[in-house]
Amino acid sequence: MPFTILKLTALALADSVNPCAIAVLAMILMTILIQNPGKKIKVLYSGLAFVVAIYISYLFYGIIIIQFFKIFAEFLRTNAVYVFKGLAILAILVGMLNVKDFLFYKKGSFATEMPLFLRPKLKKIINKITSPTGAFVVGFLVTLFLLPCTMGPYIVASGLLSEIGFLASLPWLLYYNIIFVLPMIIITLLIYFGFTKIEEVSGWKDRNIKILHLIAGILLILVGLAILFSWI
Repeated sequence: MPFTILKLTALALADSVNPCAIAVLAMILMTILIQNPGKKIKVLYSGLAFVVAIYISYLFYGIIIIQFFKIFAEFLRTNAVYVFKGLAILAILVGMLNVKDFLFYKKGSFATEMPLFLRPKLKKIINKITSPTGAFVVGFLVTLFLLPCTMGPYIVASGLLSEIGFLASLPWLLYYNIIFVLPMIIITLLIYFGFTKIEEVSGWKDRNIKILHLIAGILLILVGLAILFSWI
């Protein structure tokens, strides 16, 4: 059986350490703090509002991907071996691209980071945020910018979930996305309770960006191999 909890968890963890989402969250919290100096409660609400918007959006995307696989259900039934091998190869390729970023890092790398040409557009949108409501609304728009760097593991996960049916896959989509947004929730709470500062989060991400890519790469390669060779 290609789908297992272990494979889904590994894919979600690989997605959750993606530097894209952490960088965007830091930008949003910094913008809110500049607009509302001294009002940390707004930073908390804005961070959580952004995370909720990301969660809802990715849940929606997951449902669309699963439905896409269901449209080709007959093809999947007769060619399941090839489909899952394709998902395995996709996971391995994205994993290798992440490992490449560990060895030879370059900003805006294909399939692992947000393209450079999108970043000024994203920053322009984020700079307009002044409230938690704005962070929530922008969260939906931001997902479109995050897709190029986060969608690889999600496509693999949704493809695996499609084999168990739409209703049965919903709880697992919820589970996947909880893991995906968990680092963003933790970062928001750490900043609110004073354990760290926004600048420190951004600096930590920049200092450890290669390590984050390596962790994601190893997890994706292991999942790809597990699917390919029918491991756990």
